[in-house]
Amino acid sequence: MSTQAPNLRLGSAPDSWGVWFPEDDRQLPYEQFLDELQGAGYEWLELGPYGYLPTDPDVLADEVGKRGLKVSGGTVFGNLHRPEKFDETIGIVSKVAKLTASQGAKHVVFIPPLFRDEKTDAINDVTEWDATQWKTVHATANRIGKQMFEEYGVTIALHPHADCQIMTQPQIETFLDGTDADFVSLCLDTGHVAYGGGDNVDLIRRYGERIGYVHIKQMDPEILRQVADEGLGFGEAVKRGVCVEPPAGVPNPADIVTELSKLDAELFVIVEQDLYPCEPDVPFPIAVRTRKYLNGCGLGASRQQS
Repeated sequence: MSTQAPNLRLGSAPDSWGVWFPEDDRQLPYEQFLDELQGAGYEWLELGPYGYLPTDPDVLADEVGKRGLKVSGGTVFGNLHRPEKFDETIGIVSKVAKLTASQGAKHVVFIPPLFRDEKTDAINDVTEWDATQWKTVHATANRIGKQMFEEYGVTIALHPHADCQIMTQPQIETFLDGTDADFVSLCLDTGHVAYGGGDNVDLIRRYGERIGYVHIKQMDPEILRQVADEGLGFGEAVKRGVCVEPPAGVPNPADIVTELSKLDAELFVIVEQDLYPCEPDVPFPIAVRTRKYLNGCGLGASRQQS
């Protein structure tokens, strides 16, 4: 067993059980997800798409609490570059922030909408923002972050994502350089950074004070080559198995844990292995193996060590 990183708390998310949408006939019932999350030895969970888990705070607290689980944060998609969508976005983010805060959590992972359709991979938006759009993005993110902190006590953690306009390392840095550190942080998703050709360790070392939350995952380098060569969308890449369990893929989880352990911050590190769609019996054994492997890297030894 490696030396434990006391500032890091390990959890997982519905995404690791093949859940991408509030409702989908290819996804397992939320009760099964929670049961298996507990059985796999995790203590912390991210809420996933709003509406998959119960949205009544009391019902959610009961479902989570009776399994000995705790909520690390919520997740929301929201538009930053179209001013006409601000009211719609703030309404959606407010719902997620309110539910997240009701469970005692203080992080809302914010994902810009993809410029490809998640199911067909068709491109349906601009793939790069111009200077004017970046100015709007910075202002909107700051406004949302400040409002959510003042109203609900949560911090917005921007999640770079494949097939969105904040995917490459230069795009991530441009976002961080133009936003307010008091209200907007980075959700470092190690897999998506790798997908966009970025260097996770470099980001941790240079922007460590901006990292407020972490998704840990690995990508298959061979499928990343296919993405580049064939111009694949993320949905197709996931179907081909671009997200892999450790120790396969890039980046090396042990390197990530080592660098994060040096930061002067307590961080949730949430396993997020994209598996949509998958058979219902696939996620659980992967979740157990992943938890054991990450425990061996010094990340979040949990209550079950079997």
